[in-house]
Amino acid sequence: MKKLALLLAMLVCVVLPVFARSVQPCRSSRGHLHGRVKVVTSFADYKVQVVTSFPDLRVQRVNSFPNNCGRWQFVDSSPDFTIQYVSSFPDFTIQFVPSFPGH
Repeated sequence: MKKLALLLAMLVCVVLPVFARSVQPCRSSRGHLHGRVKVVTSFADYKVQVVTSFPDLRVQRVNSFPNNCGRWQFVDSSPDFTIQYVSSFPDFTIQFVPSFPGH
């Protein structure tokens, strides 16, 4: 019985963080994930990895009105947040899409 309880506790500890990460990708503890974005090489607000399938967030590049989840306007000054492209250990993964950004 103790082995079953231990196995169940381990399963919850592994599955729950993965599920919680994917529940609200448009909102993090540091703010919303839409707006004006600047790409930097160090000291970024978020480290992101670009993937082609199963992303945490689908991102649409826009030229104006980045006011909904996943709509990013890339700028050189006055960003809402900064990102750094990484190949491993990202804060979240993104996929660039032409339409229907967000979850």
